[in-house]
Amino acid sequence: MVPIVLAMLAIMALAGVVVLYVAFPHRGEEMPHTPWVGDAMKRGVERLPTLDNQRERQDL
Repeated sequence: MVPIVLAMLAIMALAGVVVLYVAFPHRGEEMPHTPWVGDAMKRGVERLPTLDNQRERQDL
């Protein structure tokens, strides 16, 4: 039972992070009360391979 509860908590935390990213930094707005979290999210997303990043690398 404990592993199921821990897995559900991890899933809920990940979903919360995604909602926060889509609500603020993805739209170019600052997060209220914690702008450092938005900056960290932006840096993390810039490091991930996305289609836009792949196109930029192919153009070089």
